[in-house]
Amino acid sequence: MKSIELMVNEHKYIKRMLVVLRKYSYKVVKGEDVDINDFYLMIDFVRSFADKHHHGKEEEILFKQMMAHQGPVADKLIRHGMLVEHDLGRLHMMDLEAALKELENGNDEAKIDIIANAVGYAALLARHIDKEDNVVYPYAENGLPEEVLREIDEECDQFEKNAQKEQVREKYIAILEELEAKIGLLKE
Repeated sequence: MKSIELMVNEHKYIKRMLVVLRKYSYKVVKGEDVDINDFYLMIDFVRSFADKHHHGKEEEILFKQMMAHQGPVADKLIRHGMLVEHDLGRLHMMDLEAALKELENGNDEAKIDIIANAVGYAALLARHIDKEDNVVYPYAENGLPEEVLREIDEECDQFEKNAQKEQVREKYIAILEELEAKIGLLKE
């Protein structure tokens, strides 16, 4: 599979987790019982699959090549757009985790911060993914020389082989499906 096609495919799993984040947040709004540990699983998915695995390929491979070969437009698009949004997503996860700890310590008002950060992350990433799928990736595919695209594919292939040793994809898709089933999005 071509690297950009693989990244688009990974977006499908990430978007599914965004739905889970929103559904759990709505349960909190309604005052329903929510297993706080499920939020920690969502954070693990985001940090390990969406950020380390998926954004790792973007930041270390694709974006570096785009900035090196596609000039100032790509540089601005990546540095002032995509990378800023990646960092904002990390901030949402850090603040979500802090809010969960506050709730566990008895601060019921922390539910506001749980909802704000979970939903904020979901909204940010939904727009971010749309930009990557419809602007950034096509810009790379149409503007990078074939040999650079092949190099990106080779580097991503090696990245995936290393991740396969840890069964990253399988582990996090299983977590996603478990949470979807718990929230009623998948039948077990």
